[in-house]
Amino acid sequence: MKNELIERFTSYVKVDTQSDESSETCPSTEGQWTLLHMLEKELKQVGMDEVTLDENGYLMATLPANTSKTVPTIGFLAHVDTATDFTGKNVNPQIVENYDGGEIVLNEALKVIMSPKDFPSLPEYKGHTLITTDGTTLLGADNKAGVTEIMTAMAYLIKHPEIKHGKVRVAFTPDEEIGRGPHKFDVAAYNANYAYTVDGGPLGELEYESFNAAGAKITIKGNNIHPGSAKNKMVNSMKIAMELHSKLPAQEVPEHTEGYEGFFHLLSFNGDVEQTNLNYIIRDHDREKFNARKADLEAIVSDLKEKYGQDKILLELNDQYYNMREKIEPVKEIVDIAHQAMVNLDITPITKPIRGGTDGSQLSYMGLPTPNIFTGGENFHGKFEFISVDNMVKATHTIIEIIKLTEQKA
Repeated sequence: MKNELIERFTSYVKVDTQSDESSETCPSTEGQWTLLHMLEKELKQVGMDEVTLDENGYLMATLPANTSKTVPTIGFLAHVDTATDFTGKNVNPQIVENYDGGEIVLNEALKVIMSPKDFPSLPEYKGHTLITTDGTTLLGADNKAGVTEIMTAMAYLIKHPEIKHGKVRVAFTPDEEIGRGPHKFDVAAYNANYAYTVDGGPLGELEYESFNAAGAKITIKGNNIHPGSAKNKMVNSMKIAMELHSKLPAQEVPEHTEGYEGFFHLLSFNGDVEQTNLNYIIRDHDREKFNARKADLEAIVSDLKEKYGQDKILLELNDQYYNMREKIEPVKEIVDIAHQAMVNLDITPITKPIRGGTDGSQLSYMGLPTPNIFTGGENFHGKFEFISVDNMVKATHTIIEIIKLTEQKA
């Protein structure tokens, strides 16, 4: 299984599937179509039934039941796109056999080194086979590792019909990284009782709580005048933007928060004297605190409008997804099955809130309760991203064990 996972994963990550928020198509980029067509062909080759790829890039397939029991239909999902934070073009995966626990030179020419001093969890992977970047791109384990593990689990079950299971649905989806993953997902066509996203990080992660999330786009208009004659005429939009940002709580940012602590995160700041554009994301697990954060930002903008003019600042504030706990707790047994599957495999479950969101956040509110399980990767969205192949094997076996337990408990 290990070599099978490596072969699949390294072929998938070489396809540039970075999503694009500025695109209005679905999927947002052609590269996603390239990988989806590859996966469509592979699903048929491994023997899956009912393989469909719709016009919006949602790829679905069925593993038929092989038991006489009445078993809930369960699903497994992963997204094919990679993050917008760092380039996903020309990914060149590096395989580190029997990792020694020390520094890993990702790129000698550029002096890019992944060190335990900067990433204290690295020594935990001593003896593992790791897949890393070459120091110039992200890897794409988020979420091509999940795609790989689901595909490998399905191929395994088809080759081992002695393992009894109910009907299993899989789906590979576009544009999760830009928050649109489930926007056109056909829950009725998927027709599962519940599902799991395979989109987590290190070994044992099991998540059914996500952030409540919003995005804010702020446009600030200035007035550019020659600096020699600017007195009482120039309005510097960048200075207003800095003033706005300074009014947000300095410690309530990603780099100073953890656990259930929410934040404001400035994603981009682009401008000149005439116009500045700010993009923020707002996150909190608690719905009341989430709403209060949005209200605080609106109040700051309102005060600055009073100071500089109503037409000088435009705020677009939109909710993106909500904490899926509200929809999963009534069917908590689906989390318990995943927990038991890991215990059965001698994996210590780590149940914690997601400091982010998955497609499951939105799918749970669309009537498909969808917790999240680990893939085995770390340091997503950057050049230090890596994954343990040993833990990919364990993730694949966790998928298989969830399917087995669902049949046994029916």
